[in-house]
Amino acid sequence: MIRVAVIDPGRGNLGSVCYALERLGARPLVVREPAALAGCERWILPGVGAAGPAMAALAARGLLAALRDPPVPLLGICLGMQLLFESSAEGETPCLGLLPGRVEALPAAPGLRVPHMGWNGLEDLVPHPLLAGVAPGDQVYFVHSYAAPPGPHTIARCRHGVAFSAAVARGPLLGLQFHPERSGPVGARILANFLELRAWS
Repeated sequence: MIRVAVIDPGRGNLGSVCYALERLGARPLVVREPAALAGCERWILPGVGAAGPAMAALAARGLLAALRDPPVPLLGICLGMQLLFESSAEGETPCLGLLPGRVEALPAAPGLRVPHMGWNGLEDLVPHPLLAGVAPGDQVYFVHSYAAPPGPHTIARCRHGVAFSAAVARGPLLGLQFHPERSGPVGARILANFLELRAWS
């Protein structure tokens, strides 16, 4: 049974992420201190809320150094994905710096609701083991007001007024702007792919 560290950034959907992992046969462990990461074969950084408080909580718990040099595959979910980048426009927050780029606010426009909340289809999928079995147009569930613009590590896009990165990958660093634990069979497939990955592109 694969052990998965679900890292607590101070506020997040930890219970639903853990439940989704348990349904896939994994053993999740909620982590609030670096020592608890030992022996975990996968790390997941979920999160909801604002970038600044999340980074402050991770720093207070002594987790920043480990996150900036993960020895195992790391998956960021929603805010957790945003924290992988260099910075966020939300409070002008320096982030983990694992991926190049800056997270920006989704622009408001007539007829567009911000935060972007609900189901939306994935576009422009790049072949990657994390997305095995996922097809263009497959629907996943979003709740966010900030997003990373498409860049060199984007492996799936979505659009809410503007295009943004729905999934990113750089070797063992992976991110999902949507909530796979709330995205039905598509989300379950992506989480299962993460647990099963052995080779990195």
